[in-house]
Amino acid sequence: MSEHSPGTDLRRSAPPLIFESGSPGRSGFFWPEEKGEGGEKIPSELLRDDIPGFPELGELEVLRHFTRLSHLNYAIESQFYPLGSCTMKYNPKVNEVVARLPGFSSLHPLAPPELIQGALELLYELEEMLAEISGMAHVTLQPAAGAQGELTGLMVIRACLRERSNPRRKIIVPDTAHGTNPASSTLCGYEVVQISSSNRGMVEAAKVAEVMDEEVAALMLTNPNTLGIFEKNIQEIAEVVHKKGGLVYLDGANLNALMGIAKPGDMGVDVLHINLHKTFSTPHGGGGPGAGPVGVKSFLRDFLPVPRILKKDGSFVLREDFAKSVGRVRSFFGNFGILVRAYAYIISLGSDGLEEASRMALLNANYLRKKLEGAYQLAYPEPCMHECVFTDRLQQRHGVATLDIAKRLLDYGFHPPTIYFPLVVSGALMIEPTETENREILDAFADAMNSIAREAKEHPDLVKGAPYTTPVGRLDEARAARKPVLRWEPAKE
Repeated sequence: MSEHSPGTDLRRSAPPLIFESGSPGRSGFFWPEEKGEGGEKIPSELLRDDIPGFPELGELEVLRHFTRLSHLNYAIESQFYPLGSCTMKYNPKVNEVVARLPGFSSLHPLAPPELIQGALELLYELEEMLAEISGMAHVTLQPAAGAQGELTGLMVIRACLRERSNPRRKIIVPDTAHGTNPASSTLCGYEVVQISSSNRGMVEAAKVAEVMDEEVAALMLTNPNTLGIFEKNIQEIAEVVHKKGGLVYLDGANLNALMGIAKPGDMGVDVLHINLHKTFSTPHGGGGPGAGPVGVKSFLRDFLPVPRILKKDGSFVLREDFAKSVGRVRSFFGNFGILVRAYAYIISLGSDGLEEASRMALLNANYLRKKLEGAYQLAYPEPCMHECVFTDRLQQRHGVATLDIAKRLLDYGFHPPTIYFPLVVSGALMIEPTETENREILDAFADAMNSIAREAKEHPDLVKGAPYTTPVGRLDEARAARKPVLRWEPAKE
């Protein structure tokens, strides 16, 4: 047993619930004295009836309670986030400073264009930057998330094909594509045709040719795919699709592996979306706000959402008079504060910095791949891009599963990687270190993972009983999902 292997006797006891604390009559503030009509008495309509069992606490108790809860939150500022497919990279604070400049943060969305020239210039330049980075001709910043970007891109494709008198009815989606692709296709009214990847984890052009016909509107390809592998056949695949009159859509969720190195537009891609939170370091998680800009080749320009920002005689104007446009997909100009952060990130790194960021993401992922490949079974032998995928096959021999490994990792102070995804890999452990982590962190994470692999051989019951150092132990996750307790009720006498 390693020095980091606490037993069940060291399980941290959970602190009392807030409802179990306090004392009747205790308070952190003073109510005004009751007075007659017209005095300072709190109006009765602003008072609620007593809640049975409601805790009565002093100010310090409340402060400590919420401070303790805040420490239970996990954040990139506190520890490494190895979640594969998520790109939980650090958001530089300079982005936040720029987004909070009064000229941006206090800007009213209904202000006329002549009074917001600076903001329009920023958006215009960001569109040009993203177009250059992705190799596309035009970009819209309106979509509020990657999934809405997918839907917007498909709407553009549909509008283009409808103008050609054949909107078509099918979308090809490989099993290694991003998980939202089938949902976006269905929302846009398409029938999804799934194809399988090869035993090397890539899509073969011949497999696409088998299902490609005049009813296929587009192929939605993720590159690098969700296995962390670069689709080497993408140009050949694009040629197969284009010969039949279809378009190629690239899910740009993993652009962090290509940024500054390769351009999807040079690979035969017609449409793509970009997840700004995954590649361009804007806030990630918490339900938003987000941004999923969409880039297109020049022949699709007129179908982009409105309003569009145009530069005319040195000024920036908003135009909506595009008859072929798919219309508005978001109010105003998209999530403006997020776009400002992405702009700041690109400007601060510059072209050389963006390329270095991608190369470091690739280096870090392959470094972890080599550090762990002896202890865990690699899902595919191909060199990885920005993330690597392992399986629990070796640990299953001792009755230890992926979930056990993830839970045990909590005892070592690390957030677990993405588990059981992608679905094409049984017992998947998907790890993405991003470029923002240093070697010391990667070594510590690899040491913890390797230690757990040894524990799985020598003390499998220890791993299966984890975690031991968290406020609560192993939860019944199925029951929690099906029968969540959403409201506290006092114990009945």
